Amino acid sequence: MPRQPVPAHALAHVHPHTARRSFLSGASTIAAGLALAPGAAVQALAAESWTATWGTAPAGPPTSATALSFNNQTVRLIAHASIGGTRLRVRLSNEMGSAPLQIGAAWVGIASSWATLVAGSNRQLTFGGRTSIQIAAGAPMLSDPVDLAVPAQSDLAVSLYLPGSVTATTVHDAAYQTSYISPTGNYASTADLPIASGLYSWPWLTEIDVSTPGAALVAVGDSQTDGALTAGNANKRWTDFLARRLLLEAPWLAVGVVNRGISGNRLLADAANTPLAGKDMLERFDRDVLSTAGVRYLAVLLGINDIIMTSSSDLPTLASDIALAYTQLIARAHTRGVQIFGATLLPFEGFTWYAPARETVRQQVNSWIRNSGAFDAVLDFDAAVRDPSQPTRILPAYDGGDHLHPNDAGFNAIARAIPLGLFS
Repeated sequence: MPRQPVPAHALAHVHPHTARRSFLSGASTIAAGLALAPGAAVQALAAESWTATWGTAPAGPPTSATALSFNNQTVRLIAHASIGGTRLRVRLSNEMGSAPLQIGAAWVGIASSWATLVAGSNRQLTFGGRTSIQIAAGAPMLSDPVDLAVPAQSDLAVSLYLPGSVTATTVHDAAYQTSYISPTGNYASTADLPIASGLYSWPWLTEIDVSTPGAALVAVGDSQTDGALTAGNANKRWTDFLARRLLLEAPWLAVGVVNRGISGNRLLADAANTPLAGKDMLERFDRDVLSTAGVRYLAVLLGINDIIMTSSSDLPTLASDIALAYTQLIARAHTRGVQIFGATLLPFEGFTWYAPARETVRQQVNSWIRNSGAFDAVLDFDAAVRDPSQPTRILPAYDGGDHLHPNDAGFNAIARAIPLGLFS
């Protein structure tokens, strides 16, 4: 039986328990295009517009004590779509693996409840026409498109059959979403997956795209973006609140919201001895931001773990180091035409590792974000959640309890503070 994952012991991490269009006149045109010569079919597919509706950031490999192991089993991974479409494709990753990953079968459908799918929604995924694939160590793999009407805000279920013994070396640890592991056997094509155990991470699955001429917003950050202390299976990260707000108030924009936060993640350096906290943002930027389908906007909420973890002797230069890292992210985003928004760092007085010297650095960083003019826009998350009477603290009504992470109401306040005009 596979072990349930043990969360990385990172600072900002708490484990939970708990606009549509037809493509080239529709599916008949796609079928006709595929009947053409290979070159014409490739050109037809290349003309399709893809936008990420969901994504997460991979990390790893985990330590041997926390690694998930499977043997001739099926995993059904649940992912919450932000925008809808009529076709989709899936991105899998073995980028942290040191050996090839064998996938015996892969299917995608719409989840109705638990590990059960909406009747008739399950679709077999192929990869270059193959139903069984081997993903090379260190590489991702993108599926062929499949026809599936995906409603906005629906739960998608990606089922992977693992025919041999395999360890999940590429994984997003803090899913705050229950997925499912089967007993022995290939159940990827079945609507009702038998459940052997629950799964609280996302191994191998890193992105789901829909065919729509929209734009994607990628949010990068640590556990304050990943969703620590939010209610499990409720989609109450600030990015979830923003996705729902966009659909309600500006559905014509068709903005997919992709959460690439990793609990414990840092801007400048990797977190020591916590591989599931991921590579630092400067290192993972190209993979987690620029490779996202349809990316046009980027929101950055990163730096608080750098401030908390930096030794007192290095604090005097930390604000300028963080500012330099921000300018690098800005330059790399702009080379690809991506607008980048800087989010001010949230207050954290009362948190275990708070100190006045660290608060000084946070204030310096926030002043640079607000006043440098380097970002395309400023998202003042600090102002959205701070206590007006004690601005170095989160407002009690928004405090998740540890004085570092907002609660669900706090994450909603952050989403409400984002001007939707930025996406027009």
